[in-house]
Amino acid sequence: MNTDPIADYLTRVRNAIKANHRVVEIPASNLKKEITKVLFDKGYIANYKFEDNNAQGTIKIALKYHPVTRIPAIRTLTRVSKPGLRKYAGVEKMPRVLNGLGIAIVSTSKGVMTDKEARNLNIGGEVLCFVH
Repeated sequence: MNTDPIADYLTRVRNAIKANHRVVEIPASNLKKEITKVLFDKGYIANYKFEDNNAQGTIKIALKYHPVTRIPAIRTLTRVSKPGLRKYAGVEKMPRVLNGLGIAIVSTSKGVMTDKEARNLNIGGEVLCFVH
């Protein structure tokens, strides 16, 4: 049993990037699917596919690299809110990653979104992770 599925998701993506894999396969959940959609919308991954081949299903993520230098689009993935210590932020205390060059993925009452979208909607939430 996995106690922190979001940390497992981020670790699988980090390990695949370090090993220069093209595709990483991750057990699916609704929250992981939403995080994957945010990463795709912001251009950090090339593509994704949800497969319901068993009871849980899987997410296949095609990682994105620079075509010439082979540098990954995702430099760092950092888990912020953990099961033992949840981190919440109101709209006025919403974190900025690399002064706006990265994103913070936030779980809000309106769904999973980036810190910029949450600021525009004037809502706070649980800060799941930082990506840059």
